[in-house]
Amino acid sequence: MRTMFYGWRIVAACMLFVTVSWSLGIFGMGVYIYALTSFQGFSVTTVSTAVTAAYILSALLSVSVGKTIAKNGPRLVVAVGAVTMATGVLLMPYCTEKWHVIGSFLVLGLGMACLSTNTVGSTLAPWFERFQGRAMSTSMLGASIAGMIGTPLLMSGIKVWGFQTTFLIAAIAAVTLVLPLAGFVLKRRPQDMGLLPDGMESLKDGQTPVSIQWSLQQAAATWQFKTVVVAFGLGLLVQVGFLSHHVPIAIPVLGVEGAATVVFAGGVSSLIGRLLLARYADHLDVRLVGTAVLLIAAISLLGLAMLPLTWAFVMFSITYGLTCGNVTTLSPIIVRREFGAASFGIIYGFAAAFIQLTMAFGPTIYGVVRDVFGGYVPVLLLCAALNMIAAGAAFLGGRHPLVHQKPQ
Repeated sequence: MRTMFYGWRIVAACMLFVTVSWSLGIFGMGVYIYALTSFQGFSVTTVSTAVTAAYILSALLSVSVGKTIAKNGPRLVVAVGAVTMATGVLLMPYCTEKWHVIGSFLVLGLGMACLSTNTVGSTLAPWFERFQGRAMSTSMLGASIAGMIGTPLLMSGIKVWGFQTTFLIAAIAAVTLVLPLAGFVLKRRPQDMGLLPDGMESLKDGQTPVSIQWSLQQAAATWQFKTVVVAFGLGLLVQVGFLSHHVPIAIPVLGVEGAATVVFAGGVSSLIGRLLLARYADHLDVRLVGTAVLLIAAISLLGLAMLPLTWAFVMFSITYGLTCGNVTTLSPIIVRREFGAASFGIIYGFAAAFIQLTMAFGPTIYGVVRDVFGGYVPVLLLCAALNMIAAGAAFLGGRHPLVHQKPQ
């Protein structure tokens, strides 16, 4: 009887650490903004700037993370990520000065860099060829699970146990769940276990094309690389800013409990979107999928801005949620498909650095525009326009096949 390919255990491990990382990272940001402004007295702009600082640090570390995993495997990176993310969360309730807030978010940012989409893609790249879209999409289901449980658990915990105790529990949970994965499950590549990618028994079981080795300079010069960076940099700027402010955006319309509920609903719809991508990613033009996803996100933001009604807010939060997971997941799938496994770690690390540097300004843009105009409508309209530009970039990048642009 043929046993399950070990690569799918790697996928399951990635899904679990992504659940932790996105719960305390992406989806935790809205809770941090709410808690630090409500209980510690900091301004929205101050906390939003700290959130941006975390994303900038995470972006600057992307290339190093990709190189480290490609050379030594993911174990040390993931272990460091668990400890530093937990430390950043643990420090937040004790912040009394602005520099305390910045410092705790920088520690959190280090953890986010080590437990990022780049980490997942670099970890999985050696293990899958034919099923790379399915493997990546399945791993990133953890982000949708985080969207469903992260914010509600943190908000409920604050209500029941208070700010300090809740964040202590969250930090302990992060270390307890992730460190065993780093120590006992994650492996560098299938060849070290006498296996082949995708679980093939021999190369005759399927085609494993020789992956061209791209240099950073060669890859960065291509139309494909540039459009991926623009499309998903802008898409994630909008998305991360929105997710960081989703709770404060929703509270005036839905109240505190309603805000937590709609974030949960968005997480459910994100899970559905990711499940669909996991099922069909290896059979679709992912550039066209990216275009459609970014357009749906733009329409959803327009709806949230123009129709501040309960039913409309819930509906458009759900449709926006459908796009969230796939905006995060599609860029590594596209880079992996267009540039191959051999160069993925360094090329996607480089792309992720630009993408994350761009998206890092999302929370600050939302916070500053909100403070200037006294509400979120102007920034929602601005970000809808940015999503439309991103959709155009995603579409144009797929019109020039990379196969005709082999490196010299």
